[in-house]
Amino acid sequence: MQNTAPTGTPISVVGHEFDVNRPKRLRWIPWREAVLLDFKSMIAWNAGDHSFTFRGGHNRISGKRSSITVSSIIAVKGRSRYTGSGNLVPPLSNRELFLRDGQICLYCGKQLPEHMLTRDHIRPLSEGGKDRWRNVVTACKPCNHAKGARSPEQANMTLLAVPFEPNRAEYLFLSNRRILADQMEFLKKRFRNGSRLGVQT
Repeated sequence: MQNTAPTGTPISVVGHEFDVNRPKRLRWIPWREAVLLDFKSMIAWNAGDHSFTFRGGHNRISGKRSSITVSSIIAVKGRSRYTGSGNLVPPLSNRELFLRDGQICLYCGKQLPEHMLTRDHIRPLSEGGKDRWRNVVTACKPCNHAKGARSPEQANMTLLAVPFEPNRAEYLFLSNRRILADQMEFLKKRFRNGSRLGVQT
């Protein structure tokens, strides 16, 4: 399917691993960057069902208008501008945390709007707990207040699910509000086996 791309169209770029079944790096990039990569012949392959055409100016001699068509999923040739391991920990924010947990308080089980939720540290920061994916859960304000600076065991409160650190594909799903169907399928194939996020899609 080909469209004229709107501003902010999400495009999934797979890093310098060319095998579609074993991506080395996944990230969202702005469409302008994708156009530049295409212009520089840095796209190794296209895997998306959707493509977007971006039109430029007119050639002064021929009068023809320039255009570049970019797929919704692309792989980039060469070294990624992001260095380091492909298994870097995704950044933690309340928005992605709440989405990871389905906007459900993992103590009482109520599903609530974002403004009624908080980030709870299973092992409190005051006792050496870290602000990390595996030590935080979504909690409603009353449950967080009831638990206080105690562990769930100390507060006699049971966790309804085990917190987990999302892999790169899961994090991309959590961090983008505008995911096309083909991009969603591409990412879901890279979710961990048994991922709770697969139930939410």
